[in-house]
Amino acid sequence: MKKLVYFFAISLLISACNNKKPITTEEKQCESSVSQNIEKITPAPQAITVPGPVAGTVMPEEYVYQMGKQMYFWGWPLVNMHNRVLVMRQVPEPGLNGGAVPVAPVGQLCMLADYITPAERYVACPNQDVVYGFGIGMLNESPIVLQVPDFGERFWIVQMVNQRTDGIGGLGSMYGSKSGFYMIVGPDWKGETPQGITQVIHSNTNMVVVIPRAFMNNTPEDKTAIQPLINQVMMYPVAQFDGKMKTTDWTKAPAFPDTNKSGSGQEVAFVIPEKFFDELPDVIKEVPALPGEESMYASFNSVLEAANKNKDLKAALVKAAIDAEKELIEPFRQFKNVGIPAGNHWNTTKNGAAFGTDYLSRTATARANIFVNQPVETIYYNQDFDSTGKELNGKANYTITFKKEELPAVKGFWSLTVYDQHHFFYQNPEEIYSLGTKNKDLKHNADGSLTIYLQNKKPEGDKVSNWLPIPAAKFGFLLRAYWPEESMVKGYTPPAVVVAK
Repeated sequence: MKKLVYFFAISLLISACNNKKPITTEEKQCESSVSQNIEKITPAPQAITVPGPVAGTVMPEEYVYQMGKQMYFWGWPLVNMHNRVLVMRQVPEPGLNGGAVPVAPVGQLCMLADYITPAERYVACPNQDVVYGFGIGMLNESPIVLQVPDFGERFWIVQMVNQRTDGIGGLGSMYGSKSGFYMIVGPDWKGETPQGITQVIHSNTNMVVVIPRAFMNNTPEDKTAIQPLINQVMMYPVAQFDGKMKTTDWTKAPAFPDTNKSGSGQEVAFVIPEKFFDELPDVIKEVPALPGEESMYASFNSVLEAANKNKDLKAALVKAAIDAEKELIEPFRQFKNVGIPAGNHWNTTKNGAAFGTDYLSRTATARANIFVNQPVETIYYNQDFDSTGKELNGKANYTITFKKEELPAVKGFWSLTVYDQHHFFYQNPEEIYSLGTKNKDLKHNADGSLTIYLQNKKPEGDKVSNWLPIPAAKFGFLLRAYWPEESMVKGYTPPAVVVAK
């Protein structure tokens, strides 16, 4: 059709020139219409593609080393997630690794029946405000069905993240989600939705991590009341779905020996520098490139291909990984290096679990606190300093006072949690790891303000209920705000941490 229009236009012009007659009004209108059509059918210029280096291009060792550092930084969170799947493939049934960490075979999850314990070393920066669950699905193997009970007025959220640690879907109190069956499918899913499924949630990677959280007050009554609810939180392959709510008594979850124990007090190492570049090729295949990443993927693959053929280049990559772990990744174990300033020496993250191509924030967060929620779900504030800018150390005593109008404005809950230098609970004889909404015995000051006492030794008198024990060495802590009000989302500065007089 386009060829016919073009041919008609040329014929008209040639005819007009040959006849040399005055062009009628009708012919002028026709010529104008044709000219417009010619403009419309003019082919657009071809987009320039960037395929990456030409095959066989010489690569000096220094180039491969420097590229290797970049690849290590970019791929650290993705390889971390990849290797968590391998750990779950060793699990025989839902249970507690080391008696502390919920684990389950791929396609299933396990729930705790109480707060997580200080022995946990699988995910940095845990909290003792919620009852956790954990599971991993590989959606190219099977879609998975997640059961959600009716939590009533109790705050709850199910975090779902892809292999890039970006959130998918939205499921929880703040979304008005209902009790029911939620099916999670992968990027290539083309099946039919079984009758009885409440909603289908799409993941853009085949790997998905599912972490349910249900708020629980620190009282014996609430710990009893929550049990029949969490017993209905389950996950399984779609083939097992029958439209009926299944239950499991999670208080009877078996305990397994922890074969991945770190032994150093640090988080279990899911990224081993010496093995990284043996694993990265599989990860690149697993995680589709985002728009604009095609040339980067091509460059990465060219380096991997060259190193696969040359032992010296492979050695350069391994050295790059070892150096990058120490020089680029390790600094993010400190809160001061993560996020953006929020005032009073606090830092926060504006795009948690919504990183996209913000590789700095993704990797920094993965090292410091890998499974964060999206900001509409949770805002995190991290602190390493007192009001003078000096690093926190338990040799001193501190206070943090929230004026009545400064208390975190939340529809869910808030809490302060102390962490040791490795970002895990500071184990103390009192077994106090956080304070906040869950604590019903907090004492407010006469003007409605709230003072928290951070010190290594137990205070006297009425300060005890507001005491948060700290180690007698370097430490840091997090302020969490779950389901924050709009005022917090727009901007909030927590009060400074002051050295006690």
